[in-house]
Amino acid sequence: MENSSHHIRDVTFAEDASTVHTGTAPRAMAIFRNLAIGMLKTLGADNIAKTTRAIRDQPQRAIPLLGITNNPDTSGT
Repeated sequence: MENSSHHIRDVTFAEDASTVHTGTAPRAMAIFRNLAIGMLKTLGADNIAKTTRAIRDQPQRAIPLLGITNNPDTSGT
């Protein structure tokens, strides 16, 4: 799993080319990348690279994946 995960992070997210090097930022970025990969896999994405390109090209596609809807709940107001 680690090798597969690192391969996806490096190839798809260019992790090894990252210029983030100070403090805890590299670890935080790895966590964010792992969260994105995990979320996409949980939602059934077979090809993480293809899915991230689709979201990059149409960022509005990420909104529902994050559980954000255009139907505000006004019941408490």
